[in-house]
Amino acid sequence: MSRDTIGRYVWIIDTLRRYGHLTRSQLNSLWVRSPLSGGRPMPERTFHNYRRGIEQSFNITIECNSAGEYSVAEDDDARRRTISDWMLDSYAVSDALLDSATLAERVEVEDVPSAREFLPIAMEAVRDNLTVVFTYAGFNRSRPEEDIAFHPYFLKRYKQRWYMVGVKEKSGELRTYALDRVRQMVLTDTRFERPEDFTPEDVFGNIIGVTTSRAEVRDVKLMATPTQAKYFRALPLHPTQREELHDHYSIFTYRLKLNYELVSEILALGDAVKVIAPTELKVMVATSLRSALSQYLD
Repeated sequence: MSRDTIGRYVWIIDTLRRYGHLTRSQLNSLWVRSPLSGGRPMPERTFHNYRRGIEQSFNITIECNSAGEYSVAEDDDARRRTISDWMLDSYAVSDALLDSATLAERVEVEDVPSAREFLPIAMEAVRDNLTVVFTYAGFNRSRPEEDIAFHPYFLKRYKQRWYMVGVKEKSGELRTYALDRVRQMVLTDTRFERPEDFTPEDVFGNIIGVTTSRAEVRDVKLMATPTQAKYFRALPLHPTQREELHDHYSIFTYRLKLNYELVSEILALGDAVKVIAPTELKVMVATSLRSALSQYLD
């Protein structure tokens, strides 16, 4: 698919989202004024071809009501909507940067280790239920583990890193592997059966990060300063977030399992937040703080 075609897809989606509902005539008037059109209208047949392409590429449906107005259909699946938006944003940013080479010296981005090398292979394996075999240099091992046969069920991105989540063939255990620690990867033609009712929510629905846990889901309560509360409202720490607003602070409640990444997120916020509950989480955070402080009191 050409860059120009993707650019047109992105323009149609963005325009319909901004205006809400547009007839073909209204959309065409805006299209003629856009730099993508070259001053020429978009034929109706072309528009409907683009509608089909948008649905196939972004899983976004453009519907038409009885008044002949087009709009972007709301997706009830929150995870699918998030992935579609991420793909759309990625294409839009990429297209904007390619349009202006001068921006390359004025835009700073974070690198995603090994994504270019292994992500395409992992995506193909997830899509087609194909086994991968790889070497893994885990941080907790003195030597890389070789010839790992793995059934990747899905992918997860967290903190600028991509992870494969699935079943290790030898042990039958559910495992998570970071792509930036993979040294070699081969896509085999051996298929595996993925449980149809198994979803990412089954593993990460109540977890911050990628460290899985069999612990019970707890009510996590954080007291936040007014400034930090604004950040939480703009970018929730977790989808289960609920807020109790008080005069000089807010209490944010989450349904989470306690793990390493949750503690790290809280520590990173410094004195802008305080753990209210549960007691176990307060102890975990306090222990980490004491350990860190001891490094400077020797």
